[in-house]
Amino acid sequence: MALLPILEFPDPRLRTKAVPVDAARLAEPSFQQLVDDMFETMYEAPGIGLAASQVDVHQRFMVIDVTEDKSRPLVFVNPQIGARQGEQVYQEGCLSVPGIYADVTRSDVISVQALDRHGKPFAIEADGVLAVCIQHEMDHLDGKLFVDYLSPLKREMVKKKLAKARKHAA
Repeated sequence: MALLPILEFPDPRLRTKAVPVDAARLAEPSFQQLVDDMFETMYEAPGIGLAASQVDVHQRFMVIDVTEDKSRPLVFVNPQIGARQGEQVYQEGCLSVPGIYADVTRSDVISVQALDRHGKPFAIEADGVLAVCIQHEMDHLDGKLFVDYLSPLKREMVKKKLAKARKHAA
């Protein structure tokens, strides 16, 4: 397994809309290795979700594990949200926007249909942090970031803060 580089805001590649994964690709060892590498990268970061777009693979899949003990790794290939209910405000962070957190309003309960890493269809109803995480990662697949929910002024402040942090790290 290998750690993958995570793209950081404002990298324009984060704005790329991901294309559906061809079902034949799921049987390829290289795809299964990529999924494993994404989990390793996500856990190491540490994070609870990682969309393929964040590692410069612009295909519609993501890995998620919202458990403390890393015991429920989920892979969503070509995910689609069906029903949405309610609203919740959750303070979100993002591996592509390190060190920045902001309140984002999302659906409280969602139903999701997807394929697992082996191409088997499944459907789940998610709420709480899992619902937030799924919606957050699906935004990445559409070229959207959680900072897009912020005002233009706050988004500009985030850009400057990240640029300053990168300059100090160099």
